[in-house]
Amino acid sequence: MKKYLTLATVIFSLMYFVTSVSADCVGQYGQYGTPCNSYTIIVDKMVAKPGTNDYVDNLSVTDPRFKPSQEVMFKIKIKNTSTTKLVGMEVKDTLPAYVDAVEGPGTYNSANREITFNAGDFEVDEEKTFYLKTKVFTQASLPADKGLFCVTNFVKASSSNAYDDDTAQLCIEKQVTAAVKVPSAGPEMGLALMAIQLAGVGVGLYLKKRA
Repeated sequence: MKKYLTLATVIFSLMYFVTSVSADCVGQYGQYGTPCNSYTIIVDKMVAKPGTNDYVDNLSVTDPRFKPSQEVMFKIKIKNTSTTKLVGMEVKDTLPAYVDAVEGPGTYNSANREITFNAGDFEVDEEKTFYLKTKVFTQASLPADKGLFCVTNFVKASSSNAYDDDTAQLCIEKQVTAAVKVPSAGPEMGLALMAIQLAGVGVGLYLKKRA
């Protein structure tokens, strides 16, 4: 009998504990419940149009294009849309191919082309903005078989409970090197050559006659 009473006590205690936890979080017990915290963030990655401060989500081949050695500016916006404070937001930004880091927060690993920095803590509804200055490779370092191509930048942000990522595309157009123009032999050149040849024949006849 003691065994059954002990078992019943344990089961009742567990049920009471689970009910208490559920009531504290789920909020399904009327006015006495409290809602659970949500853990969400929004990350927005943008790129500035060449030579401007006009930031857009993406640039396609029909938009203004970047040239070799031109500066490229990126903007990263992070907002805490959770119902609670988020601590220690880590940001990792992977640069697109043919673009080098110049200036910005954190550290840059050239091996994996990744910029890493701590964005700090975020209060509820707090938003922070970060800027990255980069630069397109020189003409000689761009692919020889491509005249116009697009690349994508990837960024992700995360805390212990929330995560989001975003991308931004830009396009690069190589400068066309003008070919050296070789003068063509037109009608004027042909007449000049004929005159020289005839003069040569005349001199030859004159010399022969004197001989």
